[in-house]
Amino acid sequence: VQLQACGGGLVQAGGSLRLSCAASGRTFSIYPMGWFRQAPGKEREFVAGISRSSSIPRRYAESVKGRFTISRDNTKNTLYLQMNSLKPEDTAVYFCAAQRGGMVVETTAARYEYWGQGTQVTVSS
Repeated sequence: VQLQACGGGLVQAGGSLRLSCAASGRTFSIYPMGWFRQAPGKEREFVAGISRSSSIPRRYAESVKGRFTISRDNTKNTLYLQMNSLKPEDTAVYFCAAQRGGMVVETTAARYEYWGQGTQVTVSS
């Protein structure tokens, strides 16, 4: 599956952004999906994930709980990340990714098989 992320930009602290990730090439609905981010000089970290089953809870990093919401629209083959109350420490390149099988969302990057190109999010103080 090919993934194309967009929606990043420059925003002031406290502001909001919505990232989108358009999928093509294979059946999007069969993949658990995730968002990761990578700040300069830091490792890529898990942000949020959503299963292919609506009965399995979404997962969030502790640092974004209550502020970020992951969702998917299988009819549009698109993954979303709504980011509210943004902080300067949220500044990073954000990547969407499709997990390698399974139902439960994984938080380890190595469990993801397909990656988008990344979109830059910059939060100014």
